[in-house]
Amino acid sequence: MTGRLAGRLIALGVTGSIAAYKSVELLRLLQAEGADVVALLSPAATRFVAPLTFEALSRHSVESDVLALLPDGRIGHIVVADTADAVVVAPATAHWLAALATGLAGDTVTAAVLATSAPVVVAPAMDGDMWSHPATQSNVRRLRDDFGYSIVEPDEGPLASGQSGVGRLAELPRIVDDIVAAVAERPIREPDPARRPPAVDAVRETDLTGRHIVVTAGGTAEPIDPVRFIGNRSTGKMGSALAAAALERGARVTLVVAQATAALPSEADIVRVESSAEMRDVVLDLVVDCDVLIMAAAVADFRPRRVSAAKLTRGDGLTLELEPTEDILAGASAAVRASGAREPRPLLVGFAAETGSLERAGEKLRRKGLDLLVANDVAEPGSGFGTDTNRVTILAADGTEEAFPLLAKRAVADLVLDRVATALDERDAASQTERMPRQEVSR
Repeated sequence: MTGRLAGRLIALGVTGSIAAYKSVELLRLLQAEGADVVALLSPAATRFVAPLTFEALSRHSVESDVLALLPDGRIGHIVVADTADAVVVAPATAHWLAALATGLAGDTVTAAVLATSAPVVVAPAMDGDMWSHPATQSNVRRLRDDFGYSIVEPDEGPLASGQSGVGRLAELPRIVDDIVAAVAERPIREPDPARRPPAVDAVRETDLTGRHIVVTAGGTAEPIDPVRFIGNRSTGKMGSALAAAALERGARVTLVVAQATAALPSEADIVRVESSAEMRDVVLDLVVDCDVLIMAAAVADFRPRRVSAAKLTRGDGLTLELEPTEDILAGASAAVRASGAREPRPLLVGFAAETGSLERAGEKLRRKGLDLLVANDVAEPGSGFGTDTNRVTILAADGTEEAFPLLAKRAVADLVLDRVATALDERDAASQTERMPRQEVSR
């Protein structure tokens, strides 16, 4: 991450002004400068902007309760005070300015400011008469002259009261510039992420509500005799991550599982299979009544041509003649595109486990008639079977291709589902347009 605040932790305090909604954009501007941002909200601020908004954007829990503890038992606002490179309070109300000037730590914002040795930047916002009142001006002077805080004075313009005057929150880029200036000559205060406020999982919209998504997971087992089979190293972690992420986003999920050791989400409808033939039959049955098929399973490419009905003995020796298995995804693609198949048709997402090169991925996408293909090099450390991470490239039918760094498999799942959700919306919009009478479309 680059930017004037790269590597910095900035604490953003928000108090109960109608200008609180602007703090959301300020958070984004700080992130654009490379900052890690954690938000602290006064009780009144939560009535203007929901804490969930700041949590979703910052990837940190919002500190809004002075008595709240982090999961590890640390006091949340004290951790912020001890690790932030700067604390900015924007907007700061007249009430908050008075409380801070007299040392009243009645909320997390004042408590964190009183507890920190980091630079403090204060951007007031209030009605014009409140700003010009001698009490407010006295408090501002004390914060600036006695406490050494940087005051970003408000602008002149229309106010929430309907009047016009000085009291509008300063322009956000000016606030960012003051924060940059406040930390410019200082080293990063606490570079160790473990000592900073902990990150939380991204909050996702339920953008797949009402969708039926079929996910396959694990590796198929192709029988040799009643006790032996040909298999692969798949653990089902990627398929399980996809299923869990889709459930969180509101989808109904059917998880078709072969050999897998990964924990499976209990909320999914789980169908157990063993061989590639069994998985094919289940998938072809389900694909006619789903919105998306995601083939994350490692399906065996070959199986024994003949299967022994009795257990083979060691003394007999063993020579296997193999034959190719059916291409389940290509078969599903052909089925949904067949004449009479329902419209709008299901989206088809495939996974390609390659070794050494991803050159064949584009050809696979086109040959199988897929909407998306997620390709990875399973020979790369951290990106193969059984790992908790994956480095993928996502290819789309429109020719676009995007490579990603090594990420947790759950993060990869959300990247895939982001594209799935967008494609479903576009598919449905196009389908509705096609069904509209011609004269209505032309208006």
